[in-house]
Amino acid sequence: MGNESSTVASSQDIRESEELKVTKRSILEYLANQGADYADIRAVDEESQALAVQNGKVTLLNTSQTEGFGVRVLVDGAWGFYGAKGSLEAGIGLKVAGQALSIAKAGARVSKGKPVELAPVQSFDDTWVSPCKIDPFQVKLEDKINLLQEAHRLMTKNPVVRSTHGSMTFFRKKTEFLSTERVSFSQTVTESGGSISAVAVGDGDVQSRSCPNNVLQAGYEAINDMELLNHAEEIASQAADLTRAPSCPSMISDVILMPSHLRIQIHESCGHAFELDRVQGAEKGYYGGSFLPLNGLGSYRYGSPQCNLTADATVPRGLGTFKYDDEGIPGQRFHLVKDGIAVSYLASRETAGDIGLDRSNGTMRAEDWSQAPIIRMTNINLEPGDWTLDEMIQDTKHGILMDTSKSWSIDDRRWNFQMGSEIGWLIKDGSIEGIVKNPTYTGVTSQFWGSLDAVAGKDEWEVCGSTGCGKGEPIQNIHVSHGSSPARFRSIKVGV
Repeated sequence: MGNESSTVASSQDIRESEELKVTKRSILEYLANQGADYADIRAVDEESQALAVQNGKVTLLNTSQTEGFGVRVLVDGAWGFYGAKGSLEAGIGLKVAGQALSIAKAGARVSKGKPVELAPVQSFDDTWVSPCKIDPFQVKLEDKINLLQEAHRLMTKNPVVRSTHGSMTFFRKKTEFLSTERVSFSQTVTESGGSISAVAVGDGDVQSRSCPNNVLQAGYEAINDMELLNHAEEIASQAADLTRAPSCPSMISDVILMPSHLRIQIHESCGHAFELDRVQGAEKGYYGGSFLPLNGLGSYRYGSPQCNLTADATVPRGLGTFKYDDEGIPGQRFHLVKDGIAVSYLASRETAGDIGLDRSNGTMRAEDWSQAPIIRMTNINLEPGDWTLDEMIQDTKHGILMDTSKSWSIDDRRWNFQMGSEIGWLIKDGSIEGIVKNPTYTGVTSQFWGSLDAVAGKDEWEVCGSTGCGKGEPIQNIHVSHGSSPARFRSIKVGV
């Protein structure tokens, strides 16, 4: 990944980075002298841009920039963390470090739990910049708005379409990290996303259709690749067709899910369930824990033999892709589920030993400078199989093909769930028969993934991103992606 970027660091960037290292080293030396067993400093600089066009008119134009740093300290087996807004300067840095140190010492005096022990990490000094061919922050604003307004014009050619929406979002995050274990890195990621949607009114109903509603780790080339204008008339037509379509019938049926829907299914019933802090019961305050057993690795059947789930921080264009996590651990690819059996969890340096790992598998991330890192998803993916979508349809006697997530709910153990899609297509005797509106299905996680019997191959595999994964109290929103191909699940309860 490191060789794919066309971005070149300027001499000023290099000089500022070296000055920052000197400042961080002096702060870490102070903490070590004051009794810290471990400490790290993470300075973060973020910028973002969001714009939206509603019915051809600009309704949102927001740009933001934030800069700050956080200090994390371990003393006698207890953590302390403190952050501050602004640039990292020696005087301010020492004050922040002192606060983090005091919190850690206070925690150590009252803690009755298991002392924190960190898995080892190798020292290094590295710089990484994610691939970005076209800097989205340098693209003219009028060009972005014009594209969304043209999409509006194309969608409203359909007389049944009463409302349209288009949006773009761009994000850049630069992280500078240094620890007392001589782990040092500079990392910059750039993300670009876009979506258009049409709302149709007819036959006493209101229906919407969107495409592609995706965010990728890339420059503005990601927007070009989405070909929004080529989808505009199609989604307008589908929104109109949905107003006239019959409702999804209530029945037991095979279900084929497209990647734009599988994204939420994987996220909610797989990604969160495999976070080790949830499994251990240490994270239950926000969206609950997990049904998975701590001692079930290597034996617990999570799904069918066709179910292979990976956590992969190396996927090109994934929002969960990075060279290093916020503990300085390299991004990795490893199985969570292999041939249907749970084989690993998302772990940290602190928790790796609890599942028999000698090193962290690199999943600690923080939303920004103001928060300490916690266990988070990377890119949680359903690995490709050897089918094609056409073969799945032809092999299905009675089923529904669903596309684009619309609604979801799941209990606080990631066990019982309900999911809904924007559009469905009835399948009968191996052929598409027609569309249905408001398609939904319900299930129990292990039973649902146990019904997986076919997954399309790598040619139909795609990455779908999300910027709103919430966890923790105070809540942290993180950016993640989920890769998948179309997949078929047998005998699922669909409809209301």
